[in-house]
Order: sequence, then C-alpha cells, then structure tokens
Amino acid sequence: MEPKNGIVWNVDPIMFHIGEWSVRWYGLLYALGFVAGIYIVTKMFKREGVNKDLVDSLFLFVVIGTVIGARLGHVFFYDWGYYSKHPAEIIKIWHGGLASHGGAIGIFLMGWLWSKKYKKSILWTADRVVVPAALAAVCIRTGNLINSEIYGTATSLPWAFTFIREDNIPRHPTQIYEALAYLMIFAFLMYMYWKTDIRLKEGKLFGWFMLLVFGFRFCIEFLKMDQSAFEAGMALNMGQLLSIPLALTGLFFVLWKPKPKNA
Repeated sequence: MEPKNGIVWNVDPIMFHIGEWSVRWYGLLYALGFVAGIYIVTKMFKREGVNKDLVDSLFLFVVIGTVIGARLGHVFFYDWGYYSKHPAEIIKIWHGGLASHGGAIGIFLMGWLWSKKYKKSILWTADRVVVPAALAAVCIRTGNLINSEIYGTATSLPWAFTFIREDNIPRHPTQIYEALAYLMIFAFLMYMYWKTDIRLKEGKLFGWFMLLVFGFRFCIEFLKMDQSAFEAGMALNMGQLLSIPLALTGLFFVLWKPKPKNA
C-alpha cells in the first residue's frame, strides 16, 4: 500500500547526543510524566493536610515500581523465550521493552509497601496515584509515537500515519488514539477528585482508572499490530488478556460501596 494521504511520520526519536550518549524524546516525556505527577500529588496532599514531605518518598516508590514492573512485564508477558536465554539483557532497559500492564502491577505493589511504611490505606494511596498516572500514560504514548512504535494496522483513513522508519505503510495512529483517551480519563479523574466527594470513598478513583484505562486498552488492541510473534492467530492478544482482569478489578471497585470517611 503506497502512502497517498494522511501524515508521513519520520521524526527522529533522538533529541541530541552528548558524546556517545543519546538523549531521547521518550525518556524526556517519561520523566515529564513523573514531574507532573509530583506536582499534582503535592497539591492533593496540601488540600488534605497530609505532610508534603511524603510526596518525594511516594514517588520514589512509584518510579521503582513503574520501571521494574514495566520491564519485568515485557520480559515475562511478551518475550520470555528470548530473555530466558539472555538473562543479562533483562536489566538493559535502554534497549527498549516496557509493558504498561507490568508497570501498573509494579506501581500497586510498591504503593502497598509505601502505605505499610507510612500507615496509609493502600486504596487511599492508589486513589491519589492513579490521577497523575493517567497523565503519565499520555506522555508515554506520545513518546511511543515519536519512536514510531506500538502502531496500528494498515488503513486508508485520511488521518493514517505512514511510519517511514518502519514499513512505509499507512496505519492507524493508535498511539494518538490512546493518548487522547488517557487525556480524557485524566480530565475526568481530576474533575472527580477536585469537584466531588469521591476522594472520601476509598477505591473509587482507583476503580474508575482501572476500568476506563484497561477497558479502553482492551478495545484499542483490535486496531494494533501484535507486539510479539506468538500473538499471531490468537483471538485475543496478550494486551487484551492482561487488560481483562485489570478492567474487572476496576469494575469491582466502582460498584463496591464502602462507608464514606469523614472529610
């Protein structure tokens, strides 16, 4: 299929070089997501009278959980056949390979450890972390777009993207679809936190995040190219299989009726 319409995409993923080191747009956007998260959670803690000094420790835990979880998620969910034979490559995250489902699990586990340390409810912590996490997801998918990766199937739609660095075929820009969806989810969660009393109902913001993000992720996977060869011929790909339990977890907490806590 020759590119006849749409957008020709050939952005260099490298911003600049410092000697032998290259600084990539993806890394900058990844870091920007964490910086925005620190700002948002600091505002939340200030509103609720929580010691703002706890923000730094929380995000240290979140960063560790995100990176380790996302890396191990890629290793075990998508490419264990390779990494089982090349275990030294597991730690080389600069070679690429991060899975958002693993990142979500890693954040939750590290959030649980942080909550234990500082005597907070894990759901209270999760409710506050997921709000900026939705914005971080926007940054990450924008980085994927710049990297010309995680794109969609071929299409003749007028907004198709032709990724010159890949195969020169007009495709669904699924990175943009996801980024826009996560931006709307972020706006929804921000509204719910700041304009309603949902913050007093533990687990609700967490539930909405999980349901909306992974519910959408399940749907958008129908337009995505497979991320690993073993997914060929599968009725549902790995991204969808991993999204189902996470979305159902979100649905449980959305429908769950905890007792409201005092403001």
